[in-house]
Amino acid sequence: MAARRQVTAYRRSDSMNSSHRQAYVYGNTVRQPEVLPKRMPEERPQRPERTSRQVRKNRKRAMNMSPAYAVFLVAAAVCAVFICVAYLKLQSDIVNRSENISALQEKLADLTDENDTAYNAAADSVNLEEIRSKAMNEMGMVYAAQGNVVEYESPTSDYVKQYNDIPSDGVLAKFRDVSD
Repeated sequence: MAARRQVTAYRRSDSMNSSHRQAYVYGNTVRQPEVLPKRMPEERPQRPERTSRQVRKNRKRAMNMSPAYAVFLVAAAVCAVFICVAYLKLQSDIVNRSENISALQEKLADLTDENDTAYNAAADSVNLEEIRSKAMNEMGMVYAAQGNVVEYESPTSDYVKQYNDIPSDGVLAKFRDVSD
């Protein structure tokens, strides 16, 4: 909605002085009279109280900084900046490491899946029944019976290479006492 344009006309009053004009406002609103702000009485500048020489001296000393205090403030500011930079560097390192850990965990999960798939494929490709039938039919192998197993004492606990047949008593070598 467009605001109505207010037109002000001035009319001379015959009964009044010709220099005085009266304002008419055409429109549906009445202007509110402007309220002037209250004037604050000007305060006369008061004469400053006289201060003692000791108070003036203390004020002057408080306004000045000693060189030692200035050096202390500079050192504190440098330490604060150093601590902030170190903190930001640590935060950056933490973010980088967590991203690296996430990437490694994803890689581990992929490798684990691949390994499980390959293991299952290898396990499925082996037919134990077929191996047993080939061993028994083609190679002449038989299951071990009670008398076929020969136990022997090994002189060492690692392993034994068999160069000859195992003796019937099961002893391959005996330890000779050389002190006799």
